[in-house]
Amino acid sequence: MPTRREPTARQLRLAVELRRLREAAGLTARQAAAMLGVSNVQISQIESGLSGVSEQRLRRLASHYACEDEEFVHALVEMATDRTRGWWEEYRGLLPTSFLDLSELNHHALFRRDVAILYVPGLLQTEDYARAVFSGRVPELTHEELDLRVRHRMASQQITVPYELVIHEAALRIRVGDRGASRAQLAKLLECSEADNVTVRVIPFDLDGFARAASTMTYVGGAVSKLDTVVRDVPHGSAFIHSEAQLGAFRTRFRKVEAVSLDPERSRDLINRLSKEL
Repeated sequence: MPTRREPTARQLRLAVELRRLREAAGLTARQAAAMLGVSNVQISQIESGLSGVSEQRLRRLASHYACEDEEFVHALVEMATDRTRGWWEEYRGLLPTSFLDLSELNHHALFRRDVAILYVPGLLQTEDYARAVFSGRVPELTHEELDLRVRHRMASQQITVPYELVIHEAALRIRVGDRGASRAQLAKLLECSEADNVTVRVIPFDLDGFARAASTMTYVGGAVSKLDTVVRDVPHGSAFIHSEAQLGAFRTRFRKVEAVSLDPERSRDLINRLSKEL
């Protein structure tokens, strides 16, 4: 297979999982190469995401690595053989790759969970709200860059899987744009919360002793739990986290935050009240 100049986050994830399987089996890259009858360079390229791997070779590797989790192996095969060129590809070379990687991740997700503290998550933003968020970036974006980001964000809002949002009251009160934009954003939250696959819960200001929502979190469900991903904002884009220990910690954190938030009905009541106050 031809080498890639810039693997996507999904391709890199496959590479990481194959390397983890090899290391768990106690085998070196040289030994893995010998088992397949290929060079060390080819194994290195596969495990760095620079080269793809066929279904046959992937299954042979899984067998040599004594991986008996058939569901996991099947999910890896799906990743290796996927040739999807999604709508986000039209932005390649125009937007940072982290935007495209998150779009690809969402496209293949089985579910998504967000914890939001200061901003309404991108999946539920109105166009005016999104424009105001991107306009606050330092250094400032050009008009063309701003328009591209807003257009990409609007295109990414197809929510077809179960989506759970826990959002702090602070994010609902902060006026990212003007009063009208804030009112429209709350109206969209209320509208989206009525969908069967969307659950919105609010963490109110008057909750005593709450210290679990110090930062935002996006948790994206993979084909199997081992392939889940947590996305965190970092200064130059997004960080994709997928070690089993960290995934477990983030699952626990989300459930604790969810447990102390208002139920969906009371959350809608609070959002509606805040909207009327504007």
